[in-house]
Amino acid sequence: MELTQKQTTGIGYEIFEKFWNTNQGWIIQLGKNLLLTLIIVIIAAICVKIARKLIVQSPKKLVKIDDSIYKVCFTVVRVVIWLVAALITLDIFGFNTASLLTILGAAGLTVGLAMKDSMSNIASGVMLLVLRPYKTGDFVACGSTTGTIKEMGLFSTVMETFEGIFVSVPNNAIFGNPITNYSRNPMRRAVITVGISYGDSLQKGLEVLREMLEKNELILKDPAPEVLVADLADSSVNLTIRFWADNANYWTAYWQVKEQIKSTIEDAGLNIPFPQRVVTVVNQEK
Repeated sequence: MELTQKQTTGIGYEIFEKFWNTNQGWIIQLGKNLLLTLIIVIIAAICVKIARKLIVQSPKKLVKIDDSIYKVCFTVVRVVIWLVAALITLDIFGFNTASLLTILGAAGLTVGLAMKDSMSNIASGVMLLVLRPYKTGDFVACGSTTGTIKEMGLFSTVMETFEGIFVSVPNNAIFGNPITNYSRNPMRRAVITVGISYGDSLQKGLEVLREMLEKNELILKDPAPEVLVADLADSSVNLTIRFWADNANYWTAYWQVKEQIKSTIEDAGLNIPFPQRVVTVVNQEK
C-alpha cells in the first residue's frame, strides 16, 4: 500500500519527535557547546588581531628593537592564544585536558629528541634574537655565506647575496660560527696598496696620494687618512693607503680612490712598475 504525502510527513515527524524526546538533553548541551566554541573562536581571533596591532603593527613600539623580533614574539603569542582556546574548547566538550597535556608533553619530548637539530636551530634563533649580533638590513659574513639580512626567524635566517641570490641559513650554522657584521659600526676603514718605482721620489709619491685623499669629500678627516711605506718589494716600493668613511659611503669612496690612484701617480710623473726579472744567459760553448 502506497503512503500518501501526509502520511509520510507524519511518519517523519514522529521519528523526529521520538529522536528529540530521547536525546533532548544531549542536543541542547551540544548546541550550547557549539555556541560556546564559536564564541571562544571569535574571542581568540580578536585577541590575535589585537596582539598583531600591539606587537607588529604598532607605529610606536615600547622598545626600539629589530622588527623580526616583534614578528617572532607575535608568532609565539598567536600560538599560545590558539592553544589556550583549543584547550578550553576540549574542556567544554568533556575531554580530560590534564591527561591530554600529559600526552602532549610526552609526545613533545619524543618529537624533540627526534628533531634535536631543529630544536637546536630554535635555541640558536632565540639566542640570536636576544644577543642581536645583526638586524634586518645588515651586511654580514658568517662562515662561507656573505649577504644582507632579509628576515630573521626561529629556525633560519634569510640572506641575499651580492648577486641577488636567496640564501636560507639554519640558525645553528650561524650561531656556531664567528659573525662579521659590516654594518654595525657607523664607519669603516679601507686599506689599498699601490707600488711606485724605485727610481721615483718616495716623498713625492706620499705627498700626491695624501693630497688625493684630502680632496675626496667622502673620506673622513677624523680619523685622518694615511699614506705609509708598507714594503720594499722586489720590483716596487709599496705604499699603503688607509682612510675611513661612513658606512653608507664606504664602497663609493673605495672605488673612487681605486680609480684615482693610477691617474694621480701618472700625472705626478711617477710610475707604477710591473714585476721584473733579470735573466742572465751563460754561454757554455767551448
